[in-house]
Amino acid sequence: MALGYELVLIEYSPSRGASMLRLYIDAPGGINVDDCARVSREVSGVLDVEDPISGAYQLEVSSPGLDRPLAKPEHYERFAGAQARIQLLAPRENGKAGQRRFIGIIAGVDAHSVTLNTPEGPVKFEFSEIERARLVPDYEQGNVGS
Repeated sequence: MALGYELVLIEYSPSRGASMLRLYIDAPGGINVDDCARVSREVSGVLDVEDPISGAYQLEVSSPGLDRPLAKPEHYERFAGAQARIQLLAPRENGKAGQRRFIGIIAGVDAHSVTLNTPEGPVKFEFSEIERARLVPDYEQGNVGS
């Protein structure tokens, strides 16, 4: 992102009333309310000029939070050793019939996949089969990693 922030994830939720466009941003020192306001002003200006979304929508800019989304291989690498929750696009047949949701420790990452150590053992996921993934916050520690 040209403003010096990392664009972690974009979520778009269309709706009949007002759709939601949510941007998650991050920076090495973390994100505060002023950072979110700055990005919101800049992005709003670009969206007003470019007008890529038809109809009414609300723009929300947020920090990733403790349960931050994992959207890129770099995110999984950064949080190796942390607990993550992965939801697949389609059910996987491996032990539990039709399982789509998995929780485990991020144990390995390569260019195309991530491996979680789950209670049932290691499970490898291709990034192309992951619908969404988030860290599982450790509330006792108050954080999830660096």
